[in-house]
Amino acid sequence: MNLSEAVNFSLQALRANRLRTFLTALGLVIGNASVILVVTISLASKDLILDQIRGIGSNLVYASYATGGQNVAKVQADFVKIADVDAIRDTLGPTIVAATAVMQNNDQIVVNGKVREVTINGVDDQYALVRNLIVLHGRRFDQSDMTLREHVAMLTDKLAIRIFGSQEASVGQTVKISQLQFTVIGTFREKTSTHDIGEITSETILIPITVMRYFVQYERVDPVYIEVRNAADVPAVRQEVGRILARRHRPGAQYTVQDLQGFLDAANKIANVLTVVLIIVSAIALVISGIGIMNIMLVTVTERTREIGLRMAVGASRGEIMLQFLVESVLISLAGGSIGILIGLFLPLSVRLITDAVRVPISPISVLVAFAVSFTVGVGFGLLPARRASQLNPTEALRYE
Repeated sequence: MNLSEAVNFSLQALRANRLRTFLTALGLVIGNASVILVVTISLASKDLILDQIRGIGSNLVYASYATGGQNVAKVQADFVKIADVDAIRDTLGPTIVAATAVMQNNDQIVVNGKVREVTINGVDDQYALVRNLIVLHGRRFDQSDMTLREHVAMLTDKLAIRIFGSQEASVGQTVKISQLQFTVIGTFREKTSTHDIGEITSETILIPITVMRYFVQYERVDPVYIEVRNAADVPAVRQEVGRILARRHRPGAQYTVQDLQGFLDAANKIANVLTVVLIIVSAIALVISGIGIMNIMLVTVTERTREIGLRMAVGASRGEIMLQFLVESVLISLAGGSIGILIGLFLPLSVRLITDAVRVPISPISVLVAFAVSFTVGVGFGLLPARRASQLNPTEALRYE
């Protein structure tokens, strides 16, 4: 009996017990669908987390004053200044895309007849580029706004709606900051929300940093952001920024210079651990389904003992008997596995048809792994029943009732 004959005999036997075959294969359907979905969800969540982190700023390095001593005058002198940002730009040159300064303050404005405290950030014309701000209406700051010290402002989308009723209506309106009238030239939001833990909150107003300088008692840039042109240069730029600030200030002044690589590495590790855990759970489901196949095949061998004895009596070898039952086990496993793979692929693809807002990646490797696991489960858990069938004594098998 060759392989094709074994497949034909196996298909006939499986069709004779369709419901049992389906229920046996159902474990593989669920297990393989789980493997595909687990890998897909892991990849999607990993990409989402990394995109969210990168959305704060591409290849971003940021620096701020940490500590320097107890003398107030010296501490104020140690703060990062706009001149320090200019020095960073001049020193790093083409290595960076841009460097931008932020000066933070708070002020009270009238919103719907009520006084509210809002965040006022003085920024330059490079800030929106480096921080990946999305301008929703109007425009962002340009170099002339900085040079001419224009009284212009940009509002977060939520603050614009709260003050003027809509973002569109806010452009061209005026807001009073520190007793001065500022014309709203645009509304914006962060590409990736920092959830009020950064310098941008839901109620933030941006004004030119050259104007902000006159609203604060002393000049303090906190933080300075640097967008590096190539990701490979981020560590070197981080170290150089630290050296530039150290050279330009007195000994003892300390500065914090960081980048997002630590967050990216942490996110990668978390996503990888999550993937491993979920795959282990799916593997357990596949093992359980394999045990189910082995159990059903053992029952099948018992039910078909007389058939096995008859085949041996007419000349079938033990190897051919073993092959037949092994093929049956593999067919059940591959059928269930294939259906599970199709279900696992259909669900992510259906999400793509519904919305483009969420990118759902499909891993070809997960499909190959799921198919290989199905075959392995069929062979591994079908081997014992097949071997037991091949070891039956023909004479005793013929007398079996």
